[in-house]
Amino acid sequence: MTSILANGGAMVALQTLQSVNNNLTDAQNEISTGKRVGSASDNAAVWAISKTMESDIAGFNAISDALAVGEATVSVASAGAEQVVEKLTEIKELIVSAQSENVDHSKIQDAIDKKIAQVAAIVGAAQFNGTNLLAADVDGNGATSMGVLASLDRVGATGTPTPTNITVNTLDFETNVDLASNLTTITDSATAATALTEVEGFISVAIDGAAQLGADTARLKDQGEFVSKLADSMTLGVSSMTDTDMEEASARLKALQTQQQLAVQSLSIANSAPETMMQLFR
Repeated sequence: MTSILANGGAMVALQTLQSVNNNLTDAQNEISTGKRVGSASDNAAVWAISKTMESDIAGFNAISDALAVGEATVSVASAGAEQVVEKLTEIKELIVSAQSENVDHSKIQDAIDKKIAQVAAIVGAAQFNGTNLLAADVDGNGATSMGVLASLDRVGATGTPTPTNITVNTLDFETNVDLASNLTTITDSATAATALTEVEGFISVAIDGAAQLGADTARLKDQGEFVSKLADSMTLGVSSMTDTDMEEASARLKALQTQQQLAVQSLSIANSAPETMMQLFR
């Protein structure tokens, strides 16, 4: 039936055109913004997950920076500890040379004193940003260790992230390698023998400390690499959920443009139907 009061064909064509235009607008927005899910109205569940993940990614990026600073701090202390080992080895050589009776013990002691002062200078200077892991007081506030934020652990989608720290303890070379107070002054071969035993103990302490700092440095470096890779993986995961597949969107845009043209033609044909009916009354 044809009616002059209602054009059913035009109504259907118009609805089709409106639907195609809406889909075309969505496709154009996805291409222009690069986001398939850019707001909660696009997909509330995916948007909520992506925002949670993005906050975690920002947290892991901050952790990566903290790990880099921590690694640098431990590396400085490790370099200082290794240098202390070298100086202690040189002191041992001087003490060994003092074992003989026909040497100038006072001059050897003078050389040892200079090495001892150098060791103290190395311990005092082995700091990074005010943190010294070779000192008794790590940060000037009485701390005996340094904590480095290493991870944020989340259990469940709505769970609160729990921070995980890596703790690096001070070696306290100021006390444990206090040569000025604990190394016997050499005046003869007998005191040289006593000093040799003492310096061996100091060397053992310094070597153990340097090895410990080396292990801590490696651990921080490994954790930094893991956190970096984790943040990259999470970024890719969020991208797969929210970013536009440009190849698919391009093909869909082309198809929608064709549908739009056909819908316009259909509406034009439907609107011309009443004009055809007028010929019946001529």
